[in-house]
Amino acid sequence: MPLTRMPPLKNALSALAAILVATVAVSQPSAAADLEGDMAVLQWLDKVTARVSTIEAPVGETVRIGTLEIMVRACRYRPPEETPEEAAFLDITESKPGAPSQEVFRGWMFASSPALSAMEHPIYDVWVLDCFSRETTRAGG
Repeated sequence: MPLTRMPPLKNALSALAAILVATVAVSQPSAAADLEGDMAVLQWLDKVTARVSTIEAPVGETVRIGTLEIMVRACRYRPPEETPEEAAFLDITESKPGAPSQEVFRGWMFASSPALSAMEHPIYDVWVLDCFSRETTRAGG
């Protein structure tokens, strides 16, 4: 390859890099701060009975589902003008009679992607449906 062709290739690569940077900058949504909720709405499935139930779990309090104890540590949601997303940080332990409590799950669960960070348990499935603040009302919620 003659050396005379290298500068146009270098210029083309520089132009392509500039276009990519500009595209990424334009396509990124404005990063509005997530809102802190004080209540999580959880849905759970008992795989033995096929019963599905929904509960509201206050942040900082433990709720009991069968043998599971669920502590919602944090609950966040996006403002109404942003793409909807709710997430909750959960500590889930199992307490069986005569046995010490065992941690089953600890981490963030996302309402839009329940399989992304799912709890693995032979009897129960738990997932986040919503997060909200009891002090404010949200559009559509």
